[in-house]
Amino acid sequence: MAGKLIDGKAAAKEIREEIKKEVDELKAQGVVPGLAVILVGDDPASHTYVRNKEKGCKEVGIHSEIYKYPAAISEAELLDKIRELNEDKRIHGILVQLPLPGHISESKVIDTISPEKDVDGFHPVNVGKMVIGKEGFLPCTPYGIMKLLEREQIDLQGKRAVVIGRSNIVGKPAGLLLLQRNATVTYCHSKTENLSYHTKQADIIIAAVGKAKFLKAEDVKEGAVIVDVGMNRDENGKLCGDVDFESVREKASFITPVPGGVGPMTITMLLYNTVQSAKRMVKDRISN
Repeated sequence: MAGKLIDGKAAAKEIREEIKKEVDELKAQGVVPGLAVILVGDDPASHTYVRNKEKGCKEVGIHSEIYKYPAAISEAELLDKIRELNEDKRIHGILVQLPLPGHISESKVIDTISPEKDVDGFHPVNVGKMVIGKEGFLPCTPYGIMKLLEREQIDLQGKRAVVIGRSNIVGKPAGLLLLQRNATVTYCHSKTENLSYHTKQADIIIAAVGKAKFLKAEDVKEGAVIVDVGMNRDENGKLCGDVDFESVREKASFITPVPGGVGPMTITMLLYNTVQSAKRMVKDRISN
């Protein structure tokens, strides 16, 4: 029997409805959550992401400001803009769309964003908090994955989880969040020897490698939970994930589709983080 589809669209819709309620409550207290997005250059994928973020903000009632700059903007000018937004009381979340042009240091940009407004969860302070299990902003895609697993009531305790990919944005944090839920985590990557030895033992696999249909049915054990973070094009130019969906679905107990799985959750968790930031600022204002 084919594995159950984990519907990211439905989950995102439910969570956005909850976010909208929280936004309405904040507005009743005179606070409008605000998100500033900075876009540098003309990468088409980045423009699409930013448009979707703007649409998401509108949907839940978050005030959004988009700052578009040419690829030739200097690093100093960009950092100045971030510092200005750090001080802006109307803005609760700041996001700089990656990738950036080569002459701008991504790590300098991330380090300049105030940890209190780092709704992407990339600042070293928030990464450190995540590692030790303290409250901070969690990166949106891994956080979205955890929400999907939670929604399906998939028990992670004591389960073997394999994360394929070790990026700072998805792979590493996803493994840490699984570990916090008491899963036994193995990280696999391009230098892993005999990858399928590890994946065949996994109860849960998170595939985040960026290679079309990389994970095949023979690499997966019967009944595994498969989370596909990939966003690729197949030989026919059709959107597909890192998992060979049709064959793997026959063995999986649960599987996320591409599109419509993890994707819709990423922007949803960004909206969620922005509202949490606004709520924290209200709390701080009251306690001071």
